[in-house]
Amino acid sequence: MRPIEPTSLLLDRAGLDQVLDRVNSDVVLVVDDVPDNLAMLHDALDESGYTVLVATSGAAALQRALQAAPDIVLLDAMMPGMDGFEVARQLKAQPQTAHIPIIFMTGLTETEYLVAALESGGVDYVTKPIKPKEVLARMGVHLAGARERRQTRNALDAFGYATIAVRVADGCLLWQTPLARELLERYCGTQAPHTPVAVLEWLRQCLAGLERAGEPPKLVLERGAMRLTLRLHQQIGDADAGGDWLIVMREVSDTAVIEAMRLSFKLTGKEAEVLYWVVKGKTNKDIGDIVGSSPMTVKKHLERVYVKLGVETRTAAAGMAMGRIRQLQPQFEG
Repeated sequence: MRPIEPTSLLLDRAGLDQVLDRVNSDVVLVVDDVPDNLAMLHDALDESGYTVLVATSGAAALQRALQAAPDIVLLDAMMPGMDGFEVARQLKAQPQTAHIPIIFMTGLTETEYLVAALESGGVDYVTKPIKPKEVLARMGVHLAGARERRQTRNALDAFGYATIAVRVADGCLLWQTPLARELLERYCGTQAPHTPVAVLEWLRQCLAGLERAGEPPKLVLERGAMRLTLRLHQQIGDADAGGDWLIVMREVSDTAVIEAMRLSFKLTGKEAEVLYWVVKGKTNKDIGDIVGSSPMTVKKHLERVYVKLGVETRTAAAGMAMGRIRQLQPQFEG
């Protein structure tokens, strides 16, 4: 597999994905200012089936990472100008690259340098002189985890569940799926790396109450007839200073739920709408005001609903509808 030359990085992102063949090969960015080190690593990685990108400076590494979004970075700690520690900090500060695992390559074995490598964002390190088999083994461990997280995020997006990762210590939005980006801009008017204030406050409240029994409360943001529900999913980073947390979001509309009820119970559109507002705890008068009918008309619709559901009371109808809705729309907030 040939190395990707710097000129190839002038392609747009779609073109890059074709050149990099992400389906059949993980993409590795190797950053080192010593050509012999680059050559040795390139040959070893190429023979193992990886697609290899190279950079000989910190500035070039940042540019390549932003343009190509590699699956993992092998990063020399000591380089002239911008060193590897600063490169790692900048990669972790940008949502587009914060999720990429970084393995440091260093000839410095003193504890303070190894600690600095991890504190600046590295997940692991190997010491020089480099042993290709060791590098490949370390990469395999971290790529497996990164690949699983990427597949999970893609699957969630495909089913309408958007995801974000937030670092509690400074409130930075580390990464987000495309659907999450769209939803946060629409509901909160914010963009990464800024986490919406309401979301960050809710997250910290959830973490403060984690020791208590029960599931953490959800956050619901409303925008007209649409609602965005946020749920705390799991911790994905170091527990120090609160760690990094994965948050799953799902947008729900009254229209979608009403249509699901109509199809499920074989109701008319108006009957489904009336039943929906009964589930929401509204009185016949309230429902009449919402749907533009008199309370008496609402009552007649509701009587026909009772017959179709095989129940006799308002409470029974609401309970049956709620159970069915949660089967069809688990994210529904009654």
